[in-house]
Amino acid sequence: MPEPSALVAVLLSGGLYWRGVRILWQRAGREHVIHTWQVVCFGGGLLSVLVALESPLDALSAQLFAAHMVQHLLLLVVAGPLVVLGAPLVPILWALPEPSRRVLGGWFLRISRVGRPGAAFAAHSIALWAWHLPPLYDAALRNRGVHVLEHVSFLGTAVLFWWAVLYGGRVGYQSGVLYVFGLALESTVLGALLAFSPAPWYTAHAATTLGWGITPHDDQQVAGLIMWVPGGAIYLVAALGLFATWLRDTSRPAPGPD
Repeated sequence: MPEPSALVAVLLSGGLYWRGVRILWQRAGREHVIHTWQVVCFGGGLLSVLVALESPLDALSAQLFAAHMVQHLLLLVVAGPLVVLGAPLVPILWALPEPSRRVLGGWFLRISRVGRPGAAFAAHSIALWAWHLPPLYDAALRNRGVHVLEHVSFLGTAVLFWWAVLYGGRVGYQSGVLYVFGLALESTVLGALLAFSPAPWYTAHAATTLGWGITPHDDQQVAGLIMWVPGGAIYLVAALGLFATWLRDTSRPAPGPD
């Protein structure tokens, strides 16, 4: 199910980001404000979106639930955190004319106030579970508009969650460790439910998996294992990384008086 709008969004956001980075580096010097590794992360996040939505994987996801699950994980645990690590807010704002910069900056400020780790975790969890309910999942495969909404909610809540965790300072890291462990647990539980279910949950793939030599039940079991093992492992590694960062920050002595 091709989504050319995804390509347009990726090209637009990538162009704005790179223009903003060039402006910042010209004014402040290379590696100031935004580092090369952040540019690489942002580019990797956009590339992950293209692989998920504009590559042959997208067409395959309409036939196999396992491929659809790979698509979901690319948006949830690859594209989302990589885009956030790229720190896109400042470059994109600097790429815009000053009046637009002020308006968009105000919107980002309002969103950041809403995007506390707890609220972002709740939104991300709701998106994860709601779109794997059989009625919504089947509707997404049968209706392009619903499918686009599914992908936007996955990527949008992932960006909101990782933004709240990674840019929340020591408090964000501390609570973020628990929330990311929570997502690892949710991914494991959802994957296990799919893998060990005695019957397929969805009807959308009932007529498409046989062409690949597997039954819908086999397809669902593979999809469940994908969500369970690599999905849960990525969240777990991220939680351990946040925990190590939090320990490092708390071990630093507080700045004393001059």
